[in-house]
Amino acid sequence: MGSVGRIEPQAMHFAEPLPLTSGKQLNDYTLVYETYGTLNAARDNAVLVCHALNASHHVAGLSPKGDTGWWDNLVGPGKPLDTNRFFVIGINNPGSCFGSTGPTSPNPDPAAAGRVYGADFPVVTVEDWVDAQARLIERLGIARLAAVLGGSLGGMQALAWTLRYPERVAHCVAVATAPKLSAQNIAFNEVARRAIVTDPDFHGGHYTEAGTIPKRGLRVARMIGHITYLSDDSMEAKFGRATRAAGDAIGPRHNYSTQDIEFQVESYLRYQGDKFSEYFDANTYLLITRALDYFDPAHGHDGDLSAAFVAARACRFLVVSFTTDWRFAPQRSREIVKALVDNRAEVSYAEIDAPHGHDAFLLEDPRYHGVMRAYFERVAQGVAQ
Repeated sequence: MGSVGRIEPQAMHFAEPLPLTSGKQLNDYTLVYETYGTLNAARDNAVLVCHALNASHHVAGLSPKGDTGWWDNLVGPGKPLDTNRFFVIGINNPGSCFGSTGPTSPNPDPAAAGRVYGADFPVVTVEDWVDAQARLIERLGIARLAAVLGGSLGGMQALAWTLRYPERVAHCVAVATAPKLSAQNIAFNEVARRAIVTDPDFHGGHYTEAGTIPKRGLRVARMIGHITYLSDDSMEAKFGRATRAAGDAIGPRHNYSTQDIEFQVESYLRYQGDKFSEYFDANTYLLITRALDYFDPAHGHDGDLSAAFVAARACRFLVVSFTTDWRFAPQRSREIVKALVDNRAEVSYAEIDAPHGHDAFLLEDPRYHGVMRAYFERVAQGVAQ
């Protein structure tokens, strides 16, 4: 198995407005994307990979800065999603902070006088992202995707593709996802958002104009989120109650204060928060977590998920969950499977016994990758050679 190598991102500009679920529209916007592999003559071997909260279009290979793609263990030559057979596309969603038009982009409104959007960037939903992706896919001359794939929030986008554009998707692979967030999940998102908006450097979302960055809020938001991505077992195995200095006795000492870092898990979370605050945009965090909260395809069907998936019954599905994922628990995936079975859709379901929690979908578990490899072998059978 190899790497796709160094990849240069591409940009596609759209002059025509993108209507949004909120009733507003996004005018004159750009989407950044990457592609891996070769589009075949029949143009039927394309696989779209949808990114999750803090990821981007950079799915595989090395970026110009040398960063490895966030799903590089899954996508590449000879890997489960084999770029020797498939043309893989990663698109950065509007509202993100990795190149596509978002809160850090110049606001084209003449009244904004050359300022960035900041808090004025319109609210976006999963469905809006899918509509934007569909426009780019059409521009690439691809009438139908061999598959759409995503994990977590990316899995929600994959599901939304089958509801909005079922005729343009042959297979949907939804990993570690849910048909909607639980109240507990929404609560975690709200606490993270409050950490950001109450940061004195937030300035109502117009911190760029104020020359500040709400790093304190971003740090806490990331720390909260990161806890939910890991299982209790994985945190116990990695950190337990170990202190920073080997052999330290646990408990207060004369040279410690309540504000010091004593346990290794504290150090780890602060490191993750510090790193995140250096590269992620606060307004983007607010937008993306709201999109997570809003996703609920059954809402327009009186809460009946089976009724919502009537439109998707011609697509084929693989749904994958992980036993220790308590944020997007296996029972949420089973809800999706039941709704598909109710519609007599063709669906495969794999529940992987993995100790890593929600982050398992990003890791190289041999059982998980075996399932993905086998399913994409099946997808390849419907692709022209």
